[in-house]
This record gives sequence, structure tokens and C-alpha cells, in this order.
Amino acid sequence: MKQPLSLTWELESIFPGGSASPQFESFLNHLEEDIESLRRQVAAAAAPTDAASTESLDGVIELLQSCAGRLTQAAEFTGCLGAQNQQDKGAVRLSSKVTGMRAGFEGVSSAFDNVLRQTPDGVWAEWMARPEIAPLSFVLSESRDQAREKMSPELESLALELAVDGYHGWSEHYETIVSRVQIPFEDEEGLKLLSAGQAFNKLDDEDPEVRSTMFRKWEEAWAGAADYCADTLNHLAGFRLKLYKGRGWEDVLKEPLGINRMTRESLDVMWEVITKNKPAIVSYLQRKAKLLGLESLAWVDVEAPVGKSSGKIPYEQAAADIVTQFRKFSPKLADFAEHAFDNDWIEVEDRAAKRPGGFCVSFPESKESRIFMTYSGTPSNVSTLAHELGHAYHSFLLDDQPLFNQNYAMNVAETASTFAEVIVADAQVKSAGNAEEKLALLEAKIQNSVAFFMNIHARFLFETRFYEKRKEGLVNAEELSALMEEAQKEAFCGVLSEYHPHFWASKLHFYITDVPFYNFPYTVGYMFSTGLYRLALQEGASFADKYDSLLKDTGVMTLENLVSKHLGVDLSKPDFWQGAADLITADINEFLEMTAHLA
Repeated sequence: MKQPLSLTWELESIFPGGSASPQFESFLNHLEEDIESLRRQVAAAAAPTDAASTESLDGVIELLQSCAGRLTQAAEFTGCLGAQNQQDKGAVRLSSKVTGMRAGFEGVSSAFDNVLRQTPDGVWAEWMARPEIAPLSFVLSESRDQAREKMSPELESLALELAVDGYHGWSEHYETIVSRVQIPFEDEEGLKLLSAGQAFNKLDDEDPEVRSTMFRKWEEAWAGAADYCADTLNHLAGFRLKLYKGRGWEDVLKEPLGINRMTRESLDVMWEVITKNKPAIVSYLQRKAKLLGLESLAWVDVEAPVGKSSGKIPYEQAAADIVTQFRKFSPKLADFAEHAFDNDWIEVEDRAAKRPGGFCVSFPESKESRIFMTYSGTPSNVSTLAHELGHAYHSFLLDDQPLFNQNYAMNVAETASTFAEVIVADAQVKSAGNAEEKLALLEAKIQNSVAFFMNIHARFLFETRFYEKRKEGLVNAEELSALMEEAQKEAFCGVLSEYHPHFWASKLHFYITDVPFYNFPYTVGYMFSTGLYRLALQEGASFADKYDSLLKDTGVMTLENLVSKHLGVDLSKPDFWQGAADLITADINEFLEMTAHLA
């Protein structure tokens, strides 16, 4: 791996010139022309009446995949530009343009899905059996089935067009709100204004005074923006609910469950297992409070480190450690990570104007990924880095698949990323140089369990209840904060002394329009990946190939069928979920044993 590593990513090889790129402008112009050509082809297409007439649609499918890939390329590029510099007005303009193009493309896709919907069953079966179409049969059949549950193509197309300045427009407005959030912070360098991303990193600082001070300012800042955020969230939810009503959908989870290709039964069983195993986490949180010299933990203390880690972890060391630990599981995964570091796919610089959070995006045309985060040298940062590399590896494994088959659900996406995170965290604990370092690393690992068992559960409870309340009318900022705090108290079993009522305002995930309910898939992915890791420990080196094969099928199967095929598991039963919870409980028991003399 090269030294030194760049702290900023390289976007010039994708489109040179950033938001002023003439190549990107030309790319968008050609894409617009092809979407219009596709529109004409779909408008002229009729539902096949026999096996021979299906051949005329093959070219439409090819152009659909091409346009979809290039739209993703464009959307991810503008997203990267806006994330690296929230003041880039050119990126905002381009993002709006791409959003409009995507709405147009989705309208064409909806019209094509109607062609699929009207295709007679007998003709359909023959078409799906053709060798050149068979690899796409799952995705095409899924689209056909979903089209049969939606409004007429004309109404769906109108809804998609209205969403540009309505639904998606409100999501973009939230980005504007976040970009204006600045939080004062004073350290040895003097008083400075931190962006939301920079301030967020201070919330898990080792110094309790820094954490506490920043949390108060963080709450104050989001309280000041709460009315704007409430307007935004209400309009996003209102749009979804009206759309669902038009489609005849009563359950607000119907769309997110469909997007995640899983059943309500599997989701409910997972939450039941988690709830059953929460007492272990409560014991951990109570012990942690004692170790920190507190009667009970406040929200801002939940992710506070216990004990002393070995100080700030340099970025180059984090990269080397991740590659080393990946290699113990899979040389292929390690080689891929090295390639990402060596080719400057990763943006980690700690600077102003960056948006908060971390993400990984993949560019289907370039067959590359980019990773975004703000690195400050904490164990949590190392985990985030491994997490995003897991996402990138997942996309890499699917590069040779038809584009339609590369569209895997969020829950299995979070499986690949969280599995990579677990590899690193477990290896760190096992290779700790002394008991104090091991305790710090073990505790950091357990924090993930708290996040997925408690924090994500709180988000799920909040959002589910918010949508029910939103059906009755607008929900103001004070009511949203009350719903949020109520959900947090329930999810954390009332163990905290202070909660985060404005979490709903500060969390980007509530404002994402691509995937509604951007919460429970994280916990599904965490539990699934932990269950996979349990099997990897049992089966040894041979599991790496099985793991890759499972990831390659994630775009062409439901979650239940995926695990049934590759693992022989029934997710509607608690056994697999409980096996994952057992690993988590084992970590907590080890932590409690190591700290018994300290409490």
C-alpha cells in the first residue's frame, strides 16, 4: 500500500472539472437524449401477444439498463460534489437537474412496467425462459408484480414528475438547512465555528466535559432549526401517505419491506429476539455508567469510550490494520481494500464545509466506488472506514452482472458493510496488547450492538408512530421531539438519565427519499452479518467463498430465499437471529467479567 495515503478522494477520473465539468455536461446531454429515445420506444411498445413479439422488447431492456447505469453515475457524482463542499452551488444545480432526469426516467420505467403487467402469463413464462432473458427474470418479474399494485401508468408518471419539486425537493431543502448549522466550539486554538459534521465527531470525545458541552450546543442548534426540519419532515411524510393512499396501500411498511425484499414476519421475529436479549445490554450500560463515575448514562455518554485507548489512530495505521484483518478472512477482500486506498477512492479529511456522516457510492459506468467520511482518529472512525469498504467490496463483486441484477436491497447492503466492520472489531479485540486496550476495543465493539439494538430501534419506533400521527394532520416540532424521546426511552428500556429529543431533526436518515424507513435495514444487516460471522468462525477459511457467492446473489433473490439457498436458514424462525444475539451477549459477558473488579 502506498505511503502517504491521500486524505481526499479523486473525482477527476470520473468527470474532470467538478461541478464545472464540460465532460459531465456532455454526459448529461447524451443521457437526456437517450431517455427521450427510450420514452418513444416504450410509448410505441405493446404488451407481447406471443413469444416472437417479446423480442422487440429486448432492445428496450438493454437501453433501460444503460440509462439506469448512467443516471446512477450522474447522481453519485453530484452527491459526492455536494458532500465534499456544501457551499458548491454548482453541485446543487446539477443535483437538481439529475433529480429531474431521474424522475423522467422513472416515468418511462413505470410505463415499461405497465407493458410487463399486461403481458399474458403464458407469453411471460416463455419469455422468461429464453437464455438471454432468464438471468433478468427475477428483477423483471418483481417489476411486473409491483406494477400490478400501483396506480395507472399515467398517474404514477404524474406522481414521479410532481415528486421532483415536492418529495425530492423537500429532501434537498433539508440539505440546505444542515449546511447552515454552525456550532461554536472553543479549544486550545481558540473559538471556532464547526460544521455539523465536525461538531458531531465531538459528541464521542474522550473528555466528558467536551462531550457534555457539545451535546448542549448540539441540541440548541437543532432546536433552533426544528421548525424548518418539522416542515420538511411533515411534507415528506405527507407526500408518501398520499401516494400510498392512491395505490391502495394501508401499511406504511409495505414499500420499505418491498424495497428490502423481506417479509413483515421476518422483521417482527428479529425485533422479538432483540427485545428478548436487551437485558444484557441494559446490564452493560449500567456497568458502563459505574465505570464512568455516573449514576446512569446520559444520551451523550452511551458512545463515550471506557478506559484508555492507545490514543488517536493515524489514518495510515487504520488503513494498514484494516487490510491486515481483512486478509485473515479473505485475500480477495484485502486486495480490494488496498486497491481502494492506493487509488484515492476515500475522502477522510477533517475540514469545514463537508456534510456530516459517512457513505459509500458506486459508479456503475466506471466500475469504481468512492467512500466519504470525516476521520479524526477514533476507533469508531476505523469501524466506519471498514464498514464503507464492505459496501464497496459488495459492489465490486457484482461488477460483472447485468445492471438490473446489481440493485441489491439496503438490508443486504448493510450486511456486507457490517460484516467487514465485525471482522476488524473482532480482530482488534483479539490482538490487543494489554488488558486495558482490550477492554477499550471490546467496549467499542459492544457499542455497535447498542446502536442497532437500541438506537435504531428507537428510530423505527419513532418513525412508525410519526406516520400514524401524520395521517391525522401536521405534527409540530414539539410533538416530534416528544415522540422521539418516548421512542428512545422505550428502546433503551428507560436506562438513560437524559435523551436526545431533537435527534429527529439532526438525523439525515429521516429525510432520505430513495429508501423510506431508512432505519430497520441497518439492524437487519447487523444481525444478519453477525449470524454470518458466527458461521464463519465455525467453518473457517472455506466460508469466504460461500460469503462471496451469497453477496453475488443479493440482487436476484428475496432475503428469505437468499439465506435459504446459501445457509439453509429460515428467517421466520428465531434460531438464526438468536445465534447472532448469542455472539453479542458473549461479548457483553466478557466485558462484565473484565470490569467486575472496577465497578
